[in-house]
Amino acid sequence: MSVLSRVVRRLLPLVLIVLAPLASAGGPDVRAPEEIADLLTPFLPDETAPGSGGQARMQRLIGEILSTEGYFSPQIEFVEVDGNLRIDVDPGPRTLIAAVDVAVDGPLEAKTRQELIAGWGLPVGQPFRQQDWNNAKQQILSSLLAENHAGARLVDSEAVIDPATREARLMARYDSGPPFRFGALRIEGLDRYPASLVERHNLTVRPGAPFREADLNALRTALQSTPQFRSVMVSIDRDTPPDAAGVVTAPVIVRLSERPAHRLSFGAGVSSNTGFRVETNFQTADLFRQAWELNTGLRIEQKKQTAYADVLFPPDAGQRRNSVGAMAQATNIEGLRTERVAVGGQQLWRRDELEYRLSLTWQLERLMPDGAPESLSRALVPNLALVWRRLDDPFNTRDGIVLQGEIGAASKALMSDQNFVRLYGRYQQFFPVGRLDTLTLRGEIGYTIAESRDGIPQEYVFRTGGTGTVRGYSFQSLGVSEGSATVGGRYMATASAEYTHWFDEQWGIAAFVDAGNAVDSLNDVSLAVGYGVGGRWRTPAGPIGIDLAYGQRNQSFQVHFSLAIPF
Repeated sequence: MSVLSRVVRRLLPLVLIVLAPLASAGGPDVRAPEEIADLLTPFLPDETAPGSGGQARMQRLIGEILSTEGYFSPQIEFVEVDGNLRIDVDPGPRTLIAAVDVAVDGPLEAKTRQELIAGWGLPVGQPFRQQDWNNAKQQILSSLLAENHAGARLVDSEAVIDPATREARLMARYDSGPPFRFGALRIEGLDRYPASLVERHNLTVRPGAPFREADLNALRTALQSTPQFRSVMVSIDRDTPPDAAGVVTAPVIVRLSERPAHRLSFGAGVSSNTGFRVETNFQTADLFRQAWELNTGLRIEQKKQTAYADVLFPPDAGQRRNSVGAMAQATNIEGLRTERVAVGGQQLWRRDELEYRLSLTWQLERLMPDGAPESLSRALVPNLALVWRRLDDPFNTRDGIVLQGEIGAASKALMSDQNFVRLYGRYQQFFPVGRLDTLTLRGEIGYTIAESRDGIPQEYVFRTGGTGTVRGYSFQSLGVSEGSATVGGRYMATASAEYTHWFDEQWGIAAFVDAGNAVDSLNDVSLAVGYGVGGRWRTPAGPIGIDLAYGQRNQSFQVHFSLAIPF
């Protein structure tokens, strides 16, 4: 999309708001209850003049519009006032539902039939509206089509309106059709990859299992999220005839379009933590023609430079994702320069709302703090991380909770310079307030059990400060002083409370307070406090935030920006 197109799209709503009063200025004056006037005005033509033949057409139009809301006997009068047309509308009494007759025929379980009829969406006593009538009919049909009965259909329906009594009598007849079962997968469109790759990602569609539309959607989502496939369509063959028992075992058709095998990309950006960034990335989804995914690249930031290569393998029979990788990184943050190389492997798997990550990493790190001696540290660390999520929306969350816990350890007996155990926990919870607003609470705590921080790589001790931790302070500026540099300590804790008021579905403003620190001894605990305000803009990838925070300890302001999604 061109820059001009983006500008036009952003300005168009504002232009329409400004021009809307002008556009409607020449329309007829409608005198009616407010909700009726709001309903009619957008549909009435501007050019009808008093006494013109168009008034009869306008009267029919008004009657048709009102009938969709259940008003079948309106009183409509056209009045000329100072050469302008005024329309007086009395909608009359609203038509109510007097009787409902719904039947679902076919080989359907009695309990399911009763639940469908009991859940009819337009019961006796409710006002008749055309949209509600359409929705009620579709609701039962959609329920049948979603589970077991993929051939269901609406056979007949009728709404009989009696304007004299202002009553509506509704009738709907459905045929559930035969029960459906999943058949074997029929995969189309594969070129480079074997059919077994599709089977590896299939967690929901099992031959012989009852048909569920949600299971088809889950398979499509799983395949669409892989790096191997560009587009995915999953359906069943609904024309399959039933067997002798009256059951349809329908093949599942998976139509695929493969992504290009290799992709080279470039990017640039900026972070309030690490400064401006440029990067390049090379990705292949078919390394050694094994459907292995290779991600390798170079990221250059003002405070951090990283070269990396990761190989991710397809899920195994237990749906575990294994990967191996290597990284070289240099940083210069708060007077501490580091150089490190790391190699390792990871296994990731999920069980409902719980995510497991088991990793083994070896790294060699060189520390160069300003005003203090250099040091070299090595560590071989097995680490277990558990993340539990329950969110209403993973990208624009209003209600939910995320909990994370980690434990890692190293031993001098196994390629490490120091014995230690690292413990880490994090909590984040969202509370909906009113129709749009949100209260977010966050906290984290860390403790590295060791005789000393010496010989432990910085990844396994703690610094804090910056976006996502304690705002109002520079990135990783809260920690232990060594020379004139800030290094990691063995203890860490942070807490945050943030209230976001949303003006509409897209724009909001937040107020927050953060506190925390990282120290090497509990005797040195002194929390650094920061607070401020910020703006929020909802995007499909999550809210983008920009904050102005005041650090009470430093008595200075910091600007922070981030993509504010749950960890």
